[in-house]
Amino acid sequence: MTSWIYENWYLVFGVLCVGLTAGFAIGRFLLLPSEDQLEKMKEWLVFAVTEAEKELGNGTGQLKLRMVYGMFIDKFPWYVKVMTFEDFSKLVDEALEEMRNMLQNNKAVKEFIER
Repeated sequence: MTSWIYENWYLVFGVLCVGLTAGFAIGRFLLLPSEDQLEKMKEWLVFAVTEAEKELGNGTGQLKLRMVYGMFIDKFPWYVKVMTFEDFSKLVDEALEEMRNMLQNNKAVKEFIER
């Protein structure tokens, strides 16, 4: 048996690599957030973009995105492992849309940002 392993080490190595890759893919899938977690994260993103808007103001889109991303990494470090920056950026765009709707419809939010 040992001589077979030595003679076919490349097969053993290949099977091991395939198994590790499959295990990694399954692990990433299992780490994906549930729908409730995703909704809570989206609500938090609305708060984060509102804070960034208050602190940095208009015309600083990329700075605000980087600021929110830094806050996101601190708050949800495990999400960074399963979400690309592009996906995060899309979620921030959705949160910005929600914030703009809140600014139009909620005087208190508008006053909060303008302080």
